[in-house]
Amino acid sequence: MSSYGKEDIEAPRSSGDIIDDGGSSSSPFDIARTKDASVQRLKRWRQAALVLNASRRFRYTLDLKKEEEKEQVLRKIRGHVQVIRAAYLFKEAANKLNSELGIVPHPPSSTGEFQIGEELLSSIARDHNTAALQEKGGVDGIASLLKTNLEKGIEGDEADLIRRRSAFGSNNYPRKKGRSFLMFVWDACKDLTLIILMVAAAASLVLGIKSEGIKEGWYDGGSIAFAVILVIVVTAVSDYKQSLQFRDLNEEKRNIRLEVIRGGRRVEISIYDIVVGDVIPLNIGDQVPADGILIVGHSLAVDESSMTGESNIVDKNSKNPFLISGCKVADGSGVMLVTAVGINTEWGLLMANISEDNGEETPLQVRLNGLATFIGIIGLSVAVVVLVVLLARYFSGHTKDPNGNIQFIAGKTKLSKAIDGAIKIVTVAVTIVVVAVPEGLPLAVTLTLAYSMRKMMADKALVRRLSACETMGSATIICSDKTGTLTMNQMTVVEALIGGEKIDPPHKKSGLSPILCSLLIEGVAQNTNGSVFVPEGGNDVEVTGSPTEKAILHWAVQLGMNFKAARSESSIIHVFPFNSEKKRGGVAVQTTEPVVHIHWKGAAEIVLGCCTQYMDVNDQLMKMDEEKMKEFREVIEDMASRSLRCVAIAYRLYEMEKVPTGEDLAHWSLPEDNLILLAIVGLKDPCRPGVKDAVKLCQKAGVKVMGRSSPNDKLLLVQALRRKQHVVAVTGDGTNDAPALHEADIGLAMGIQGTEVAKESSDIIILDDNFASVVKVVRWGRSVYANIQKFIQFQLTVNIAALVINVIAAFSSGDVPLNTVQLLWVNLIMDTLGALALATEPPTDHLMYRDPMGRREPLISNIMWRNLLIQAIYQVSVLLILNFRGISILKLTHKSSDNALKVKDTLIFNAFVLCQVFNEFNARKPDEFNIFKGVTKNYLFMGIVGLTVVLQIIIIEFLGKFTKTVKLTWQQWLICVIIGFISWPLAVIGKLIPVPKKQLSDFFKNFVNRVRSCLGLRPKL
Repeated sequence: MSSYGKEDIEAPRSSGDIIDDGGSSSSPFDIARTKDASVQRLKRWRQAALVLNASRRFRYTLDLKKEEEKEQVLRKIRGHVQVIRAAYLFKEAANKLNSELGIVPHPPSSTGEFQIGEELLSSIARDHNTAALQEKGGVDGIASLLKTNLEKGIEGDEADLIRRRSAFGSNNYPRKKGRSFLMFVWDACKDLTLIILMVAAAASLVLGIKSEGIKEGWYDGGSIAFAVILVIVVTAVSDYKQSLQFRDLNEEKRNIRLEVIRGGRRVEISIYDIVVGDVIPLNIGDQVPADGILIVGHSLAVDESSMTGESNIVDKNSKNPFLISGCKVADGSGVMLVTAVGINTEWGLLMANISEDNGEETPLQVRLNGLATFIGIIGLSVAVVVLVVLLARYFSGHTKDPNGNIQFIAGKTKLSKAIDGAIKIVTVAVTIVVVAVPEGLPLAVTLTLAYSMRKMMADKALVRRLSACETMGSATIICSDKTGTLTMNQMTVVEALIGGEKIDPPHKKSGLSPILCSLLIEGVAQNTNGSVFVPEGGNDVEVTGSPTEKAILHWAVQLGMNFKAARSESSIIHVFPFNSEKKRGGVAVQTTEPVVHIHWKGAAEIVLGCCTQYMDVNDQLMKMDEEKMKEFREVIEDMASRSLRCVAIAYRLYEMEKVPTGEDLAHWSLPEDNLILLAIVGLKDPCRPGVKDAVKLCQKAGVKVMGRSSPNDKLLLVQALRRKQHVVAVTGDGTNDAPALHEADIGLAMGIQGTEVAKESSDIIILDDNFASVVKVVRWGRSVYANIQKFIQFQLTVNIAALVINVIAAFSSGDVPLNTVQLLWVNLIMDTLGALALATEPPTDHLMYRDPMGRREPLISNIMWRNLLIQAIYQVSVLLILNFRGISILKLTHKSSDNALKVKDTLIFNAFVLCQVFNEFNARKPDEFNIFKGVTKNYLFMGIVGLTVVLQIIIIEFLGKFTKTVKLTWQQWLICVIIGFISWPLAVIGKLIPVPKKQLSDFFKNFVNRVRSCLGLRPKL
């Protein structure tokens, strides 16, 4: 591991890696970073894409129209709330006038056993109804009506929770109903080519029945219709399952965990389990989980921009105690009383009226749309050429049937027969378009991302942004926090310097004087946002708070602290919450003495710098001279050198007369000079098991790991690294980490210690706060890219082979060996089933022994070109030989020409399908010799291959009338299997052929640029 420094910024990076969002590129599909991409850029690539079924292709991209509609709904709801608040101001004025006239309003009805109605209670916070709050006796009065103890919270047993939910509702809101399976079927039906095929099938059905009778005439049209319906159903099932996965992941993202006070103890619950009457502590970075009223606050400031639409921070105090669900705590701390939940809150109303859009394009998805468009244009061109050639040959009398008879003779052939022949030619051409335009290619990204996101949950990573999944595979640097990420976040006090003397063990209290000990306990008990709960029976105490707070509270308990008693012996006047910039927090407390005690706690070197005295073990105040200051600093440096976190505890006295009152108290800056040092403690946080190996694995994978930095430095570092064209991943947990998390290519928030603000700014949440889980995310990111490349290699092999075979056959003989139904089956294998099989391969360690994939490295590498061309050339060669010489090679000359031709075409179709089955295994490991490694663990792959083989046997042996095939003998089956099997040793031989380091795409770009220069055009970037 390296620390943050200049040498890291200048480190080498992946070739071709550029950090802009593609704005300087001439290609609409070249968007290196979709995070915060402009609407114009997103519209541009959509308009440039060749799409047969827009509703399906763009389903998982950002719906720009829906985003605008969502903004309109937000504006309406915000405006609605403002109107209601204005109405309440008028109502307050009316009530005041009525009271002056002696008119008493009717009291609102109660809700069951609670002496306050749901409507009134909900309106208090939502509408800032000060009059109703004062009328009910303020926070204390509302708490009494809700049967809540403001210190201990509600009872929290099951019966109590049921009563509260029955009276005031649950903290949930009605979800917009998800898309039904039939809607996915309808989307699949919108494919232009499938519509044309259905029309052709209907026409063929009518003509066939008319000419051959219903018994035999329905097979041609019926078989095409059945094949189209099969494609539609399989596509819809696949898409529907993906939508369910995304729906589950969205629910997981919304399920925030937080602490509430129930029965005098802090317990962690889901945000959905909050009830009216709950008492909830709030700290910097938290989301306000429901509407409520502030019980007590210390410099509490809330960001209400998510609800008001205006970027403003609002101070919360006794004059403005109203807290709105969905807002974020920007500063300070406090405790709130919940008064409204779920649909009774503005946030619940808003969430119930907008549907969360799963759409979000990823850079890889956009690039694949570009590739699909390029391939589609070629395929469309080929289909048009085939259509023209076949129609020309047919109507010029050059097309013959299997018996050698000319199919069309001008003036003699019946119109219905001529139309039927033309329809068959059109269906073949359209089917070539279906096979050639890889609609499933961009959708394969969504499939593999959905699969990866579900599996990453098991690896303790919750993906918030789809693009982060794949971008993580390109990460060159990970900037990681140390505490809680590289360490276990289980701090304990292992060293203590109290009264200027080292105490061993640190909780030994026998040598401590009473005054020094009581001051320490007072400072620890009051200057904390944690708590200590002692269960009945005196069993192990339960300590809550941040890891640092918990460690110090545990230590104080060992020193004899009674937390409840210590808190009751003095009262808090004012709090300066811990601030990561100042690295310290303070509290002013009033005791039985006539002076105020101001306690400070924070980073040892900073608190020590504010001290002018220290208290020795005999309760004597000693001057902090230079020699003693140097001695204390050496103690701190010694602790730090042993990776201990050093915290200093100090206090000072302050005259009661100087303490501000009224509104000035809220803005009082606690005095932090002339402090008296009480203690310095060293906290140990052990390194997480497996972190050393995880860091080594990152280094092997070409990923630099950097640790420790302040939030501000982290942001500057991320910006500098991205300018140097690195792909940067950043971990963070605090509110101040949010800018760096947002600026980074991949922001990784901690799920346990992370604030809601940090999580909202992140792309992925690491649920166990473990660096090893970050490395697993890297593996999954690389797996996404690798799986897509496997699928591309497999699909392009089928594309090239099918197109070349049909084109050459069409030009030479006027007929094609692969008919419409057969090509639709091949398309199903290649598109939906192929994507399922190859896009869901689990990650392997092999992925971590290569350099990160540059964001603009070509999708089709030289290795992939080598593999797919070898397989495509082999398949084309063998099948064309069978097409032109198959009857003699297969010794079918003794059969009738019609039967021999059917056997030959059946064998070509069967061999072609089996070639794809065998080639699917090759595609699993494009650059490894052992293509079977781990295959038995991938049950989905094995299941799809098995299903494909079984269905192929059924098609050949039992569905011949539909597919225009005949049954094959076992010898002919063996020939097909051997043809497919040869692709395995051929792949091994192919992998021995070296490939150039320079990508073929670079040669192509250079060639295009030279041509453009010769034509006087500007070269492409």
